Amino acid sequence: MSWQVPAFVRLFERLGGFARLISFDKRGTGMSDKVEDWFSLEVRMDDVRAVMDAAGSERAAIVGASEGVPMSVLFAATYPDRVGAMVLYGGFARMLWAPDYPWGTPEVEYVQQIADERSRSDQPGADEEFARSGSPNATTEEIAALARYLRYGATPGAYSALYRMNMGIDVRDILPVVNVPTLVLHYAEDPWVSVDQGRFLAERIPGSTYLELPGSCHIPSLAEVDTIADAIERFLLDSWDTDGWADTEEDRVLATILFTDIVGSTARMAEVGDAEWQVLLQQHNALVRRQLTRYRGRELDTTGDGFFASFDGPIRAIRCASAIIEAVSKIGIQVRAGLHTGECQQVNGTIGGIAVHIGARVAAEAGADEVLVSGTVKDLVVGSGIRFDDCGLHELKGVPGEWHLFRLVTD
Repeated sequence: MSWQVPAFVRLFERLGGFARLISFDKRGTGMSDKVEDWFSLEVRMDDVRAVMDAAGSERAAIVGASEGVPMSVLFAATYPDRVGAMVLYGGFARMLWAPDYPWGTPEVEYVQQIADERSRSDQPGADEEFARSGSPNATTEEIAALARYLRYGATPGAYSALYRMNMGIDVRDILPVVNVPTLVLHYAEDPWVSVDQGRFLAERIPGSTYLELPGSCHIPSLAEVDTIADAIERFLLDSWDTDGWADTEEDRVLATILFTDIVGSTARMAEVGDAEWQVLLQQHNALVRRQLTRYRGRELDTTGDGFFASFDGPIRAIRCASAIIEAVSKIGIQVRAGLHTGECQQVNGTIGGIAVHIGARVAAEAGADEVLVSGTVKDLVVGSGIRFDDCGLHELKGVPGEWHLFRLVTD
């Protein structure tokens, strides 16, 4: 269907004229099978990496458009070794309004938009109306082609699920972690995503280039596509030298930190004696390591009766923490777990930085058989089906400010 939309064909030809082009569709859209539930940013990242591996693409420029921007940001921060450069077009870091993010859509208004779009989906001319709202400068023929693309690109149910997932996205805390060359493109009068959201992205991604284009456009028509393609081509060719992509600071990565700790270990040791405690501790360690392997965690340290590990995705980290609690309970041990996602420094085979200290402090706030996470972790697992209870604001020892913590809900 993309090849029936003139502007998309022109964009593909322009990008394919100077680079190898790999086009990616999310699960549940395009030619992929239908899905029961929508998928998190972490699953999308896994899919992008799988597509790159299958295509033999070790490192690429990532071009994220609209709601594809948050996933692109997360991917570049998590896998800087796979991203040579990044272009963000018409995107946002957060969809909903917040006191410190006034450009987002109020939640009540956004929920109503979802309902309105669903109710209009079967009305004559609804797809054309929707296409025109995002591409106001397109010709009648272009609108007809774009409407067909939107109609067949996903089911109304899939669109609704996508909108609901986007409602919870918030990658603001991740923007400062991005350390690949980045171009932010945004139309000054974008009808779907406020230009202030594009400016916000550029202001918080270190060293990014911001290009604000005059006019009203979100989905490019033939009238705009060459302007966009020119900007992308100039930026990507400038970021490429005779030896390929410039080296990035791969010692700085986004990671999810997990700390676990046995609850009441001293009392338990006194109860069972040193010899039996050592047997229990060895069993505990083996069970924890089994779950770390299962969920692709990287063991970084074992201190007494606790573990320190890192993950490349918060969902895997949460599920690992929950699985650890369940596994060690079978040998009569209770543990607490805490998680935080943030920028980490890789040094001599381990990682450090403020994110590690925050993860440790979050764990210290947890009770027996509890998994506590920071607000950053909660925001990044939208669409996963993972649920939390709000634990309010906490002061974390040695960490400035107050931190919003959430408790994992287990069935």
